[in-house]
Amino acid sequence: MTTAIIITLCTLLLFAYVFEFTSSKTKIPSVILLLLLGWGVRQLSQLVNINIPSLSPLLPILGTIGLILIVLEGSLELELNASKKRLIIKSVIVALVPLLVLAFAMAFAFQYYSGASFKDSLINATPFCVISSAIAIPSVKNLVSAQREFVTYESSLSDIFGVLLFNFLAFNSSFKIESVGMFILQLLIIILVSFVATVVLSILLKKIEHPIKFAPIILLIILIYEVSKEFNLPSLVFILLFGLFLGNLDEIKRFKWIERLRPDELNKEVHKFKELIVEATFLIRALFFLLFGFLMETAEIINTDTLIWSVSIVAGIFLLRAIQLKISGLPIMPLLFIAPRGLITILLFLALSPEQSIPLVNKSLIIQVIILSALVMMYGLMKNNVKKVEEVAEVAAEESPV
Repeated sequence: MTTAIIITLCTLLLFAYVFEFTSSKTKIPSVILLLLLGWGVRQLSQLVNINIPSLSPLLPILGTIGLILIVLEGSLELELNASKKRLIIKSVIVALVPLLVLAFAMAFAFQYYSGASFKDSLINATPFCVISSAIAIPSVKNLVSAQREFVTYESSLSDIFGVLLFNFLAFNSSFKIESVGMFILQLLIIILVSFVATVVLSILLKKIEHPIKFAPIILLIILIYEVSKEFNLPSLVFILLFGLFLGNLDEIKRFKWIERLRPDELNKEVHKFKELIVEATFLIRALFFLLFGFLMETAEIINTDTLIWSVSIVAGIFLLRAIQLKISGLPIMPLLFIAPRGLITILLFLALSPEQSIPLVNKSLIIQVIILSALVMMYGLMKNNVKKVEEVAEVAAEESPV
């Protein structure tokens, strides 16, 4: 049995690597293939009567670790300098405004049709409003540099804003000035904690000479995140600040206290650390979507009761995105299509307490929105690729002698 499990896991993860490697060429988002593969394994296991114990408890564990690694990977890629100022401002606006508008619009709709309170409706709407950086960033490798950069900033910030909004709603019973004041206080506390923890972890990253040095750093990051979450602090801010600090040592090394860390030497370790994070993120993300696909029921995928809602939500997502991109002066194509939902959506849905859940928002709706948004992204990327091929052909035809 042990051998069979090991062989199965290795085979599935190798398939996941093939999906990741070929997604930029096929334009098929790897998340769709991973979900289908996981679902196919379930059908096969039922067909041959293999009894597999419940794996549901593993999903939030993998999701939480995946969230930490994904945000850390994204923040390590973000550059903070004067030349990026306009890009950062536009990314913040495009990530935040549609999230809030969509969340409140969906909350009103959920409240009207389900009869739930507005607060519960808003909490249930939030998971649908977050762009998945875990899907978006790997899918845009073939876009031009400026578009790739924008997607990295926007999707990473969307993850942060979405989780912060969800936590604010989940941990506060009402929308009062006291609640906002407490949230701001919690934000200031986590910023202070992040500063101290970042300095300590950076020193450890540089000072540890033992061959095993990155594993304890990652474990400490996860530990600080979880302990901060237990105190209702916006712990994802710590991950963001830690990643931004390490990823921008060249920009901040002019400060005297940074010189004590010897940023040039630390940069070499950060490069190795980043490579490890990329590899670990791939493994956890692949396992998460494979497991989620395995836990999907066929009836949930083709549930006609939620299909109208899922199509309406996805249509609203891309309509609002088109308006926001136009207002922000950003190119509509192909950025319009890069708004997939994924790991964060699932994780926030799983974090809903039974008291906060409403029947209208169920697993079927989550699955359908994720698949539909990924299919729209696939269509947009394929259309963009065809357009590029046609442009190259036109240029070649103009340059060729008559």
